Amino acid sequence: MEDNLIIAGKIVRGVKQGKFFTQLEWFQKQCADKLGFKPYPGTLNLEISVAYLPIIESLNREEGIELISPDPKFCNAKAFSVSLGEIRGAIIMPDEKVRVHAKNIIEIVAPLKIKSSLQVADGDLISVAINRSELIR
Repeated sequence: MEDNLIIAGKIVRGVKQGKFFTQLEWFQKQCADKLGFKPYPGTLNLEISVAYLPIIESLNREEGIELISPDPKFCNAKAFSVSLGEIRGAIIMPDEKVRVHAKNIIEIVAPLKIKSSLQVADGDLISVAINRSELIR
């Protein structure tokens, strides 16, 4: 695979769990330590087309950047560094056993509110560059 993979998707509403999860102290600390930023509360949800599913499935098989919960009540996740224009963020992939979205929905975190920063809204299409050279730290 190439160093940067580009996927595109439509911004969709989530299930409103990302805000809670991204504010957990352990998640904030590990994102700061491993991704280089503390995430804005919440995630941006992208519905990707079937054409991009093989890329997402390949990420599922990679190690990624592990985000490990100290509390067994919460799930672990892995992250993959991405860029949305000038915004650096990460795709967050919760353990499969607790995924709340369909396989064609990805969740992205960043240090700021992505929608406001990019001036986009639900239903808009955006592109995301996955930086494969930063997958494992």
